[in-house]
Amino acid sequence: MPADVVEIFSADEVRRTVTRLASEIVERAGDRLSDLALMGIFTRGVPLADRLARQIEALESIHLPVGHLDITFYRDDLDQINLRTPEKTEIPFDPSGRIIVLVDDVIYQGRTVRAALNAVNEYGRPEAIWLAVLIDRGHRNVPIHPDFVGKRLPTAREENVKVYLQDIDGRDAVELLTRS
Repeated sequence: MPADVVEIFSADEVRRTVTRLASEIVERAGDRLSDLALMGIFTRGVPLADRLARQIEALESIHLPVGHLDITFYRDDLDQINLRTPEKTEIPFDPSGRIIVLVDDVIYQGRTVRAALNAVNEYGRPEAIWLAVLIDRGHRNVPIHPDFVGKRLPTAREENVKVYLQDIDGRDAVELLTRS
């Protein structure tokens, strides 16, 4: 059955949303901005974290460290998924004592973020962990809620949200897919 596609964000809207999220992170960090580090969750959280770091640097002239986090082996559903080749986690800083901003494209049930929290703690003990997402589509199964949200998009469970990013997909957009 074909899916109906509705554009939620154009490329310009993705860009503006990343700019707004960066400003919100800067505002919340206040004079603790130098204590921040970003960690993108593979796959699309990685280029989003890189973009946020560049935007924060443009706004505040401060370079924030960015890590890339693969949560494959921290998932609670390994027996139910087709296991892919894990990406390489790269954390070029010690997270201990820092404020970590976890970055992902979409939050749905919260299980990816739960796995990411477990993974981060394998590398150190941050002072705090904040969560930034481009899209919050609801339907949480665990009590995890983002601190920074690009757009809250109430969805039906059978709908799907697809984020496209230039770095991976050759274009920036967010689409809602519904079965017709």
